Amino acid sequence: MTLVPIPAPSTTRRRVLVGVTGLAVAGAIGIPSYALSSAAPSRSPARHGAGEGAIKTQDGTPIFYRDWGDGPVVVLSHGWPLNSDAWQDQLFFLASNGCRVIAHDRRGHGRSGQSWVGNDIDHYADDLAAVMDGLDLQGVTLVGHSTGGGEISRYIGRHGTVRLSKAVLVSAIPPIRLRTPTNPNGAPLSAFDDTRQKVLADRAQFYHDLSAPFFGTNRPGVVVSQGVREAFWQQCMAAGLKAVHDGIKAQSETDFTPDLRRFDVPTLIIHGEQDQLVPVGNSAVLQRELIRGAALKIYAGAPHGLPVTHRERFNADLLAFVRA
Repeated sequence: MTLVPIPAPSTTRRRVLVGVTGLAVAGAIGIPSYALSSAAPSRSPARHGAGEGAIKTQDGTPIFYRDWGDGPVVVLSHGWPLNSDAWQDQLFFLASNGCRVIAHDRRGHGRSGQSWVGNDIDHYADDLAAVMDGLDLQGVTLVGHSTGGGEISRYIGRHGTVRLSKAVLVSAIPPIRLRTPTNPNGAPLSAFDDTRQKVLADRAQFYHDLSAPFFGTNRPGVVVSQGVREAFWQQCMAAGLKAVHDGIKAQSETDFTPDLRRFDVPTLIIHGEQDQLVPVGNSAVLQRELIRGAALKIYAGAPHGLPVTHRERFNADLLAFVRA
């Protein structure tokens, strides 16, 4: 992979793509591995607080990233179908508290390249590896929310933990969302087929509707600003339709069980008790059983988008874990 400069987006594009501070990743609703080029990747030196840039993967897809602050390294992986703007609060908070924080846009999302192929978990994990290798990151606390939790799990499964010190799964999709003979509590395939149909028929309305269960605003007493929900919608609309469509299969049918068993670094699992998109009993509880020594924190009353709705608690827990 190579580092490539990217121009600053236009004012109009910024208004469309950059979400309100505090937006968290959208909730997620196996693909075979792909052959990498035999060419050796180029390596760029670590750049502390470099601002932003892009890394071109070995299949030519540019992956946009932000790189803020200096100190212990934290890498944040977002979920479907948003981008690194979802981590703005955490980027600012952690960088302001002595961390170097990197967050990238997944391929097909936000400012990264919108490739026709490669919208699957193996490519996601290898793209993350391209960012980690390209910036030569060491001692990383790797954090994944929702589908991002699947991405970092597959990263560990494919690339190991040599660059990591810790891992954090937040409202994460592993081990598997789809109902199977070994996962009887999963969602039926028809539920994901319905999502595909709605995305293709009217993705703008679908994203608007999705923001309610994501933030829990369809439950009594939950208040989230209209601005946050609109920023959620803007980020969704910045994702390519092909990536969004293919990502439904990636996040629903991939079995991360073998990946979770490969975790060998301290791991924190955070999940909302009221997560309507990725129910805690079929995700976080099983993650703790599969990851040796993992700690589990369940936030009472929290929805899938808890990094927004429970921002202060989440930020404090995350920073404490990084510093521990």
